Amino acid sequence: MAEQGDVTAEKKKLYIETVGCQMNLLDSELVVAKLRHEGYELTTDINQADAILYNTCSVRQHAEDKIYSALGRIKRIKEKRPEVKIGVLGCMAQKDQDQIFRRAPHVDIVVGPGQLARVPDLLASARAATSHSPQLAVSRARNDGSLETITASFATYDADREPAMRPTPFQAFIRVMMGCDKFCTYCIVPSVRGPEQGRPPDAILAEAQVLADQGVKEITLLGQTVNSYRFRHPDGRTSRLSDLLEAIHEIPSIERIKFITNFPNDMTDDLLQAVRDLPRVSRYLHVPAQSGCDEILRKMKRMYTVAAYEEMLSRVHETIPGVSVSSDFIVGFCGETEESFERSVGLVERSRFKNSFIFKYSAREGTKADRLHPDDVPEAVKKRRNNDLLAVQTAISLEDNRRWIGRTVEVLVEGPSKSSVRREGWDGLDQLTGRTSCDRIAVFDGPERLIGRMVRVVVEDASAVTLFGRAETAERVATPA
Repeated sequence: MAEQGDVTAEKKKLYIETVGCQMNLLDSELVVAKLRHEGYELTTDINQADAILYNTCSVRQHAEDKIYSALGRIKRIKEKRPEVKIGVLGCMAQKDQDQIFRRAPHVDIVVGPGQLARVPDLLASARAATSHSPQLAVSRARNDGSLETITASFATYDADREPAMRPTPFQAFIRVMMGCDKFCTYCIVPSVRGPEQGRPPDAILAEAQVLADQGVKEITLLGQTVNSYRFRHPDGRTSRLSDLLEAIHEIPSIERIKFITNFPNDMTDDLLQAVRDLPRVSRYLHVPAQSGCDEILRKMKRMYTVAAYEEMLSRVHETIPGVSVSSDFIVGFCGETEESFERSVGLVERSRFKNSFIFKYSAREGTKADRLHPDDVPEAVKKRRNNDLLAVQTAISLEDNRRWIGRTVEVLVEGPSKSSVRREGWDGLDQLTGRTSCDRIAVFDGPERLIGRMVRVVVEDASAVTLFGRAETAERVATPA
């Protein structure tokens, strides 16, 4: 086995698959960075892997079913190559450790979100274990479920970064906080990620500088409720998210700063003013509403009313000209009537969100809703309401996007469009994609050399999710607006 930091020994191949949110994507990047030091290199061929890791999500049943299905498929790999080590990481691992070992006994390690820094040691233990002592790595991998355990490795975990795991070389995530104190009745996050805990600002800024030195142009700050970020300094000062934005804005090579996800009650005026006054901060806010009915919000324990949410939205639009706002909605929550659902439709129609992520309620074991409220909305009704609300949002998104036709937007070019094809007669132009400062997807014709740069794009057409156009000039590099 290679010693830590020994990259001259024979490389071991690592296959990792990630399910869930941006937080999970970042967790996977950090795990891979640590395993690089142990002599692992990434592979996309699961049959060639020496270690197979699944970083999991527990927010919806479908995500868990996907992992169990994958574990079932790779059982034959373990049978043919017993030396292959298999690990289940993340939220599902924290919630269902015993169940995972019971349903998939070929799994070697199960590691919750707060213990991911231990993955290299646990894999090493699993590799060293003999066939007569397979429980060595298993027992070391298990958490005791306490909140202290969940967050135990937080202070030292975020230092290592792995560019190969990012969506593009120019975009990266930074965790500013971990856990959540809101305890919404439908949500498993506080149980699997622990209490809200802000990182020291100096550590966040140091990480931002590392990313800038690696060529990152866009940083997204992550937190379960990111605008709740607070850090109490030993001298009594308190740093807020607005302070972080101002400090990161001073790094010259960082051209765009985003943050997700926001909680409506914590949308403070100082944060809105920072978004307004700092040119490189994206004019985009994701603020989940979840429902447009006060009774359902009360059952969800969201701690605000529809009127309070709309007052917050009014402050957002009054403070930040041109801001775009997206939202989340859960349809079919316990006790949701047709009247309750229509109230959600009304909120979407009045708010005119850029887009909304709409989910059917999925009862989750371990949540308060699962204990307190029956899941009494039929699946067919959930599906119909999901489609109806999506149709309302799609019509609004299309109407609003078409207002951009004829205007020029500034886009950070992320890479070729998924449907990109090199076409004859287009003078070497490709179909590229990126996002505007207000987080609208733009697809346009331009040369590959624009990837990773800020360019001006003339919008010529639009769908509900995409602006289509052309680069204003192939040679000009724009600064963000």
